[in-house]
Amino acid sequence: MIDEIDFKLLQLGARGYCCSQALIVLALEALGKTNKDLVRAMSGLCMGAAGSGNTCGVFTGAACMLALYAGKGNNNEEENDILPLMYSELSEWFEKTACASYNGTLCRDIIGEESKAPDPDLCRRLLIDTYNYVLEILIQNGFDPFDAGNNED
Repeated sequence: MIDEIDFKLLQLGARGYCCSQALIVLALEALGKTNKDLVRAMSGLCMGAAGSGNTCGVFTGAACMLALYAGKGNNNEEENDILPLMYSELSEWFEKTACASYNGTLCRDIIGEESKAPDPDLCRRLLIDTYNYVLEILIQNGFDPFDAGNNED
């Protein structure tokens, strides 16, 4: 059975969004926001940052998702002290999960060295797992992923 997040990811993939973009679109939607400039900028992380095949866009997108809630957003803000700990938690979990189930943390390891495009099913599973884990990290650290009041503009 397909759940709501899986369905949204199918739609985003069909519309041409990459992994990092899909994660930030989901986060923005949860907050009731849109930001086409941010979504466009996230394409720089597609296919392993600038298409290099290096660090997976799911991981870098997830880190950006955490920063959306806890990062510095203007001159009058400071980065939340808990952000480095949340990054660490994400990194440890992603390395264990991706290495165990997806052959590594690099995009080229996950999708295969010869592949020119990601496997939608494989990447969507990793996206769902990572999105749900980021939500857990946020909630455990006092952030409501569905409350725009956490990160007012």
